[in-house]
Amino acid sequence: MRRFAIIGHRAMSQGKLPLNDMAGGAGRMDVLVRALMASLMTSHGFRKDTEVVLHLQGGPGPNRRIRINGAAVKGIHAEERSVAGQIAKILKEISPPKGRWIERSKGIWDSRGDLQDTLQDWSDSTIIALDANGERLWSNDSLIPLESKPLSKIEQNGEEIIVDGIDIGFILSDDKPLESELPDDIKLRSLGDVWLQGHMAIAICHFLLDEGVSLNL
Repeated sequence: MRRFAIIGHRAMSQGKLPLNDMAGGAGRMDVLVRALMASLMTSHGFRKDTEVVLHLQGGPGPNRRIRINGAAVKGIHAEERSVAGQIAKILKEISPPKGRWIERSKGIWDSRGDLQDTLQDWSDSTIIALDANGERLWSNDSLIPLESKPLSKIEQNGEEIIVDGIDIGFILSDDKPLESELPDDIKLRSLGDVWLQGHMAIAICHFLLDEGVSLNL
């Protein structure tokens, strides 16, 4: 499974989402929406081996998490306003107690909590925090294969979806640093010296996993 934790330090966690001012009044919710789309969407559908957890930490009220599973999600389309509309519906609801997930719509769950709670949920995954100052994500001797050899893939048997291969989680922040929020044992990995926007970094992670590039884990 491929997992992406997107941290929105200023992203509103409850209330009426201002769809016409997601960059300002919603606390840079536009950044999270673009990251969500890059994580889950391909040109013609959803990545069924991927899930995303949006961390809304800008209030009012407690920190909130929204989890979206690419294999199950319905009702959103490859357009920012459509995705934001689904988030807006959730923010009108009172967030569930910490540790309890409520499915708000098909494939979209809602809970309280923060990054530490998500890391507990991902305890069986290899966790990478993307940081331009870390070691490169790919191995020193790695090459881009001439034939794609995905590091994770899915098999579908009727309605059952089986994910095979690497189980990896990536942590991405907004414009605020993450260092103080990360456990000491989290691996910091870089996609290069340039600080990329989150949705671009996610696209590169998918490319490396899709092509089967040897990773520095």
